[in-house]
Amino acid sequence: MLKQITNCRILTPAGWLEGGSILVEDNKIKEVLTSAAPVAGAEVVDAKNCIAAPGGIEMHVHGGGGRDFMEGTEEAFRVAVNAHLQNGTTAIFPTLSSSTVPMIEAACETCDKMMAEPDSPVLGLHLEGPYFNPKQAGAQIPEWIKAPVKDEYAPLLDKYKCLKRWDEAPELPGSIEFIECCKEHGVLPSIGHTRATYEDVHRANEAGMTHATHFYNAMPVVYKNREFKVAGTVESIFAEQNMTVEMIADGIHVPPIMLRMIYQIKGVEKTALVTDSLACSCTHGDAAFDPRVILEDGVCKLADRSALAGSIATMDRLIRTCVQQAGIPLEDAFRMSSETPARIMGVLDCKGTLEAGKDADIVLYTPEALELKYVMQMGREVRNEL
Repeated sequence: MLKQITNCRILTPAGWLEGGSILVEDNKIKEVLTSAAPVAGAEVVDAKNCIAAPGGIEMHVHGGGGRDFMEGTEEAFRVAVNAHLQNGTTAIFPTLSSSTVPMIEAACETCDKMMAEPDSPVLGLHLEGPYFNPKQAGAQIPEWIKAPVKDEYAPLLDKYKCLKRWDEAPELPGSIEFIECCKEHGVLPSIGHTRATYEDVHRANEAGMTHATHFYNAMPVVYKNREFKVAGTVESIFAEQNMTVEMIADGIHVPPIMLRMIYQIKGVEKTALVTDSLACSCTHGDAAFDPRVILEDGVCKLADRSALAGSIATMDRLIRTCVQQAGIPLEDAFRMSSETPARIMGVLDCKGTLEAGKDADIVLYTPEALELKYVMQMGREVRNEL
């Protein structure tokens, strides 16, 4: 089946295309046309002067619609994934906070099943822990946090092909062996919940740890040792030029001025946008499903208010925050939500840009307010408010 998206300003790898159209055949982009002239046999989608951009690729998200990926069930996965599809995410790497091995295995089984389905938006599983520094636990469950245990992680990496990313604190004993094992299995190791020194970061980077989890959050900045300045984990990651970062661009976890600073230093090709959303996202403020969680000032917090637990952001909010509050150019905000995560996670061959042969993952935003009006995932309309 042919569809032609017309009357839109299109973000292509070569820049903005005015007066063109996007021709979609089944689940692929057949062609990005320089003309909006009707194509014979194609169903026309009138974008009504909206901006057309690649769909968001979510590489760090814990749940949505009232469900958490830690539940491990197919129902929980589907509810959370569908909730984020409605908000501009077209491909997703579900995230587990620090979990037990049985919880990881249950989520892996579900993830494997969903990844095998035709045109699935689920691209793999992301494990955020449990190999973290307990002093930077944040909202992670502290009794499950520990140093890497090879007899635990190696069998999981051997068994489950859905594992695509695993976060760890590189100052822990056994870190280098863990990083090398991840790399051998094609899994991205990422720095997170850490108090790593520059030496720790540099050593881990040389071993293959090339990404940083929710940059600035759960990691120290420069500090004083007596009268001397010492580089924190943040400055150490800035110094490693090949390291990529992700930022929670909700305007709260990282203030807009810092979002712009990260973008200016790391650049669009090394900076990805993530929501880090909990189950209470996409629920219109209803967090009653989890008595541990409350909503306050636009973020989810633990009921004892001890720490930020995660955001309620959605992909469309990330775009608006970057452009309207952080002053980041619109095209770069879209690239950081799609092209950059696709590159980091190794799926740029099929996703992340609007060009012939890529998956038909397309979003339409109004040009002024940047309101999301339309979402297409693998050629399937999942939201249409045009």
